Amino acid sequence: MVGTQLNWDQYATAWARLHGGFDPRAAAPVVRAWLRFAYHVGYVLGRLRVTPTAVTVAGVLLCFCVPLLAVRPQDGPFLGALFVLLAAVADSVDGALAVATNRTTRLGYVYDSVADRLGEAAWLVAFWLIGAPGALVAAAGGLSWLHEYVRARSVAAGMREIGAVTVGERPTRVSVALAGLLLAGLTGLIEADLAAGTITMATAVWVLLAAFGLGQLLAAVRRALVDAG
Repeated sequence: MVGTQLNWDQYATAWARLHGGFDPRAAAPVVRAWLRFAYHVGYVLGRLRVTPTAVTVAGVLLCFCVPLLAVRPQDGPFLGALFVLLAAVADSVDGALAVATNRTTRLGYVYDSVADRLGEAAWLVAFWLIGAPGALVAAAGGLSWLHEYVRARSVAAGMREIGAVTVGERPTRVSVALAGLLLAGLTGLIEADLAAGTITMATAVWVLLAAFGLGQLLAAVRRALVDAG
């Protein structure tokens, strides 16, 4: 029944069904702890009648704050990193809230995917404003978008599961954005011009991981669709 709250075991079973059969109870301790944290926050928000869409919108707004804050002198990158972290929490909690309260919908899935792409674009705008070259930033965004597009089209073509968990997935992008902004902030305290070089290196890491992840995904998609055909 929509709106009925699930306990942890029920939630884990439902979550696994939506994520290619991967059971969060069998995940590594850090991953399991994160997913359980998201579940508990989602459970509390469900009790407060907060909707998953409201959390998704809040996450996007947090992301849009990142480029606005990142250009502040001295503490800008640190504030940007904080808002990336808050947005990542919101991104985990909105899905947990939807599952925990039996409110998962196909439309909500679409909204969540669009929100993720908008958020990543905002983070990359922050990278550019701090000093990363525009071409490199565009490559990072394009490769990440292509990664998600290939997976979506492959599922539409008949691939039954996610294909492969690659090094270019959403958690990797969150980690690179968070680490890049923090390191840019730290190096900027030493010498203002170092922030641009640091964020450029972070963008290059994003591009390399996204490109390698796309290659992994394309190989997995080829195997899955050839076997299915």
